[in-house]
Amino acid sequence: MEKTPKIGFELGGVPIDFDLTVVITTTVTCLLVFLIVVLAARKLTMVPSGMQNLVEMVIDFTKGIVRSNLDLKTSSRFYGFAFTLFLFLLIANQLGLVFNLVTEHQQPIPFLGIEASNHAEVAGKEASKYAWWKSPTANLNVVFAMAIAITLMAHFIGIKRSPKNYLAHYFQPYPWMVILHLIDEVAKPVTHGMRLWANIFAGEVLIVIMLQASPLMTGLPLILWIGYSLFVGVVQAYVFTTLAFVYLSQKITTDH
Repeated sequence: MEKTPKIGFELGGVPIDFDLTVVITTTVTCLLVFLIVVLAARKLTMVPSGMQNLVEMVIDFTKGIVRSNLDLKTSSRFYGFAFTLFLFLLIANQLGLVFNLVTEHQQPIPFLGIEASNHAEVAGKEASKYAWWKSPTANLNVVFAMAIAITLMAHFIGIKRSPKNYLAHYFQPYPWMVILHLIDEVAKPVTHGMRLWANIFAGEVLIVIMLQASPLMTGLPLILWIGYSLFVGVVQAYVFTTLAFVYLSQKITTDH
């Protein structure tokens, strides 16, 4: 895979790098989510059609995810979060499949972290390649940040709702089970993020490989793979959102 441009600086002696490609595509995803919602809500009618009908279908779908994991009284608080999370992932998972922008550089651009090719590569007319566009969820840092944020939110809500039940859960059904519960708490955000990242990243890697392979791979096989990857992106948006509320319900439901 190509490298990505980065902007870096130091804060208190600690180096901090921002992946410019991730910043761009994440911003675009957020803007698309906002635009879709605004367009759907601009002219609301009792009999929905067009964009309003599509968005209401997504709302009903995400409501079902929430209701299947939380009781009716509690679930109403999370409808907006579920809809936003699912729609964000639905768009983010597809960005790298429908568009690709790669630039080649024989000269360095230091402030973007772009390095020049070595002399042998330049002589051979090859240059450093940098990808400016890919799905933000194909970046491991993004999916881990989302998974950890959801985990922290679940812990916070669980403690706020009932500190006693929250702590008691770790020692059930036997006190020694606390070790396994703690391991489980670490494993949840790791597997939660890795599952999404692996599927989206693998799909985009194979597309790059097919584009660089023989012309036979850029016809029907590429179209079929892109179609399959679009389907995988939808499924992974559903899986990530569902697991988010499974983990949340484990901290909220008192009888868990």
